[in-house]
Amino acid sequence: MPSNDSSSLRAPRTMGERETIAMMALVMALQALAVDAMLPALGDIAVDLGVSDPNRRQLVVGTFLLASGFASLIPGSLADRYGRRPVLLSCIAIYVLFSLACALVTSFDALLAMRVAQAMGCGGLAVLPGAIIRDRFSGDQMAKQMSIISVVFLVVPMLAPSIGQVVLLFAGWRWIFVFLAVMAVGMGAWVYVRLPETLHPEYRQLIRPMTIARNMAGAATNRSAIGYVLGGSLTFGAMIGYVNSSQQLVGEHFGAGKMFPVLFGFSALMMAFANFSNSRIVERFGARRVSHTAVIAFIAVSALQTFFSSRDGETLWQFMPLMITNMILIGFIGANFGSIALQPFERTAGSANSMHAFLRMVIGSVIGIFVGQAYDGTAHPLALALLSAGVLSLLLVLYSEKGKLFRRLHPPGTPRPIVLEH
Repeated sequence: MPSNDSSSLRAPRTMGERETIAMMALVMALQALAVDAMLPALGDIAVDLGVSDPNRRQLVVGTFLLASGFASLIPGSLADRYGRRPVLLSCIAIYVLFSLACALVTSFDALLAMRVAQAMGCGGLAVLPGAIIRDRFSGDQMAKQMSIISVVFLVVPMLAPSIGQVVLLFAGWRWIFVFLAVMAVGMGAWVYVRLPETLHPEYRQLIRPMTIARNMAGAATNRSAIGYVLGGSLTFGAMIGYVNSSQQLVGEHFGAGKMFPVLFGFSALMMAFANFSNSRIVERFGARRVSHTAVIAFIAVSALQTFFSSRDGETLWQFMPLMITNMILIGFIGANFGSIALQPFERTAGSANSMHAFLRMVIGSVIGIFVGQAYDGTAHPLALALLSAGVLSLLLVLYSEKGKLFRRLHPPGTPRPIVLEH
């Protein structure tokens, strides 16, 4: 396969760099919006569709995330064969169709089925932006653009619950799904009019299932990588557990009420700031030192959360600062774990990243659903999940690193591979 570093073989640039970055960030934001805009409406959905178990309402989020994990295995190979543009437009069309279908359901089971279909169909919204950026940029410039996209993408969870809350002030929960469809139509029009095909004809690949399967199996069994993949899955899963139960825990148990979207958004903003800071800190200290330190700090903060949650009378202002701190630490863990896990796969980074994304999303979603369903009216199940995830993540890292932490494999000033998540 020809090198992507050859600028002479790139697709013609009919879009400026800033427009490309903005478009790709907002494409990824559609999926995040489909998760977080739902949070303020979960109670209304449960009442309207006759859900008696208060924890079952969380499945509106959990099933979408789980299906998204399985969907991440599909669009990358299709886009390598048929091009980025048609696959992306197809994913946006499916997003629109099933958003409207969710707005029309008459039962909770039907809503869950439509959410699964929506997630499975639009899996490319999370996968294809990275491939498009890879087609147009290379080296340090490519890494810079992906960092900007990640920061913009993480701001969406800050705004999405507030958007959902605003919709609920004027209309029912079904109109949130209509809003998602309208946003996707606008996004699809922008992509159709402005986005050129970025995959050069010489780069198109035949779909060979056995080769793809062999590369993915290697990505799932490499010792130096798998500890980071599974460790990242655990901390991600604990965070999803918080997302799933946040409306009940923060909005209802701790009595935040209409302040819930603000608090949730501030947490997401701090996580975005951590990712922005990481892009500068990691240059100086290295991904391993930063992420290993963050995991140890995560364990300490989670232990303190477990202590407070085990006592009667825990307050919102005891819970939120510690939860925000752990979300900041996840910002220093996730990106670095993903980068370290891809380092052994220079020649098969695409297949490896698909497998790693699949494992992270599926394992994380299952854990998130389990943690959410364990909600008992207190923060204790979540605190125990965070602590367990931190300890097990550290053990998995020790397995991958053969018992040695804080190593720096690429000292400052030496070339190192640029590894991106797609």
